[in-house]
Amino acid sequence: MIMDLSYYTIMWAILIVVFTVIEASTLGLTSIWFAVGSLVALIASIMGFNIMVQVVVFVIVASVLLVYTRPIAKNFLKVGQTKTNVDAIIGQTGYVTKEIKINETGLVKVNGQIWTAKCPDHKSIGVDVEVEILAVEGVKLIVQRVK
Repeated sequence: MIMDLSYYTIMWAILIVVFTVIEASTLGLTSIWFAVGSLVALIASIMGFNIMVQVVVFVIVASVLLVYTRPIAKNFLKVGQTKTNVDAIIGQTGYVTKEIKINETGLVKVNGQIWTAKCPDHKSIGVDVEVEILAVEGVKLIVQRVK
């Protein structure tokens, strides 16, 4: 027996796929709750409830999951709390291996790696001077002389 799918059933199925794809591409626990809400609304649609009931079910399920389970899941999975290698070097010190001239870049060695670097206050910094990494802009370090 082939089931007659309504427009709303197909819409909820498409929304499940869309929210799941968004979640898979962001990995930030941003839309999985809406995918689950869409799934429950899809079930309501298959059961024959009208669109208003389906929308209310979607909103309630997604909201409850978002409010009550997102903080637990985010804490458990530690989403967004892992520093990348680039973020981890901010605040560390390194040594200038090629002079950083005024309005030009030089080279800084940090943790055995050589980085292009510039000074935000438009000062030159000589070779073998210890510098602190203030930020990373693209592939350039923003550094200042350690006092």
